[in-house]
Amino acid sequence: MNSMPSFGVNGRFLTQPVTGVQRYARNVVAAMNAALSDLGAKAPIIAPPSAPDPRLSTMPLVRTGPLAGHLWEQIVLPARWGGERLLNLCNTAPAAKADQVVCIHDANVFAAPESYSAAFRAVYPPLQRLLAKRAARIATVSAYSARQIAQYLPVSAADIVVLPNGHEHALDWDPALARIGPSVLAGVRQQSDRGFVLALGSRARHKNMQLLLAAAPEFAAMGLEVIVAGGGADIFASETLPSAPNVKLAGHVADHDLAYLMDRALCLVFPSWTEGFGLPIVEAMARGCPVVSSDRASMPEVCGNAALMAPPDDPAAWVHHIRALAQSPDLRRDLIGKGRERVRRFSWAETAAGYIELMREPRTRSLFAGAGDGRCPTLQL
Repeated sequence: MNSMPSFGVNGRFLTQPVTGVQRYARNVVAAMNAALSDLGAKAPIIAPPSAPDPRLSTMPLVRTGPLAGHLWEQIVLPARWGGERLLNLCNTAPAAKADQVVCIHDANVFAAPESYSAAFRAVYPPLQRLLAKRAARIATVSAYSARQIAQYLPVSAADIVVLPNGHEHALDWDPALARIGPSVLAGVRQQSDRGFVLALGSRARHKNMQLLLAAAPEFAAMGLEVIVAGGGADIFASETLPSAPNVKLAGHVADHDLAYLMDRALCLVFPSWTEGFGLPIVEAMARGCPVVSSDRASMPEVCGNAALMAPPDDPAAWVHHIRALAQSPDLRRDLIGKGRERVRRFSWAETAAGYIELMREPRTRSLFAGAGDGRCPTLQL
């Protein structure tokens, strides 16, 4: 292997609310920290003045200012780290810099613009087009996203490196430390062993929570409640959901509370129209929670044969799958076993190793697996 070049990591994500994109960055840098320690190397995280210190032994935090947000990223970051390679893990990067690797998680702002705020639609598309032209390499989280990005941005799918999400973080969650999980379930009717299904996601339109409202009466007839966990994000155009007697909107819940809910749910329902990856799927599988997922976008690639799949516009199909799970303990046990096996394909350590190789040589060729073959394409290490 070539010697490790000096590189830095864009730490703007440390100042942002933790959604799936920021969770990806946090877990990648934690795994990179361990790998760099084994290599005897270091890589600083350059961040705005307000960034909290993640206290990583081989990835020291370098706070630099002034400014914050997009202005910090576009003005301060390239000035502070202008001459050396930069890793950006959260969709954006300084437009003026060429020697950098940028992870663009999806092209949903192009494919489903109605899900995003006007400000987000004004900034992200032109910036991402420029980054796709200038960056040394574009990475993403699934083969589906690579094809989607290539459809809208000036980069070919074959030149995009796929470095997926991992699952290990969900194993560290401790339901014994849950704070609001018990109160969330306090009003759930326990007419069956597992009296609720869990949905996790924002109220963005592409998350398709309307499907659950359409199916709510059928779930009620089965004695099941629907708990929707997760809040909105400023980038999304929020969808107003009508109420239903057996649907409970829990809002944002912390990780230990997610573990509490996943460990007690009949299943996770994931009805999105489009996702770059679908991290809650592997989190649920890692914790032994069966998954009923949309059959669109990246979800078949992530789920393989370890979930029940249904069209996002067919409530009856979702009711059929959930009724089957409620009535068959054997089916549920089978999905739990397949899910735990499936998530072994998604490792933060392997993704971090891929990024370290990219920072050595951004033009390293990738192995790009086709859709539906059940594999996740990663760098040839």
